Amino acid sequence: MKKSELQLVRANLEIEQSPEDDREIAFLARQLVQATLPYTPVKGDPPEWYRTNGDFTLSVRPGYKFNPKTKKRVCLGYPYGSMPRLLLFWMTTEAIRTQSRRLELGGSLKEFMEAIGVSTYTGGGKRSNPTRLKNQMDRLFRASISFDYQTDRQESYINMDVASETTLWFDPKKPTQDDLFESWVELGEKFYKGITEAPIPLDMAAIRALKKSPIALDLYSWLTYKTWIATQRGKPTFVGWRTLQKQMGSDTLRHRKFKENALEALRKVYLVYPNLCIEEIDERHRSGIKISPSRPAILPK
Repeated sequence: MKKSELQLVRANLEIEQSPEDDREIAFLARQLVQATLPYTPVKGDPPEWYRTNGDFTLSVRPGYKFNPKTKKRVCLGYPYGSMPRLLLFWMTTEAIRTQSRRLELGGSLKEFMEAIGVSTYTGGGKRSNPTRLKNQMDRLFRASISFDYQTDRQESYINMDVASETTLWFDPKKPTQDDLFESWVELGEKFYKGITEAPIPLDMAAIRALKKSPIALDLYSWLTYKTWIATQRGKPTFVGWRTLQKQMGSDTLRHRKFKENALEALRKVYLVYPNLCIEEIDERHRSGIKISPSRPAILPK
């Protein structure tokens, strides 16, 4: 059994055996469950990246930063992959816990990486976790995000800076070194309000187990939300594969490849969401997922 599979099995046992009142809860904004960030680097740095789910559109605009080597302002690109997702889980959860826009990141990069569930033991260089995380923090904290709703009768949107101010003392080359000063980020006022008004509760053990797969993280969060809706309504809900692809973070994969990746991710989600009740529908005029009412991943408190 692969190490990643073993971690999922262990997470399954932990979730199955842990009393529900003792489970560690994480949160994510409902809008970031309905549509998601990119999975891979966005080529060409277009001025905007977006995903659409029915009447809702999530759009992201990249930030800029001065490069001392070139003496120019450069586009940082878009946040992508697992790390900005883990950052958003942590940011939303911490903002709700502290009821504050200012979030303390700790005294060292290692300390913060452990808080969001990222390993520091990956060697050095550009592909090391400390370097990659610092890069994704820059991309996410300096980005602007919009939540846009449009129907035939109504239009509403909110444009938000993710962070209004940050101070980072982290050195990716020395992640275990304690810094003289604390690092922190202050969320933008509208972003703070947007992510804390109607968050989705999630199981932190499941997030830690799925942390290496951005599509599995997205599907787990999305299915938690959709299962809750189906349970509230008392009837199943169906979502087609093409509709799901439009709202998820992939816009470069062919439809068949996206479906293959999603089914593989769903097998992982099953292990960390024991009560999940879904069925793949593959009919001539209907292909997708049927989500039936079931016990929530996290019971409301």
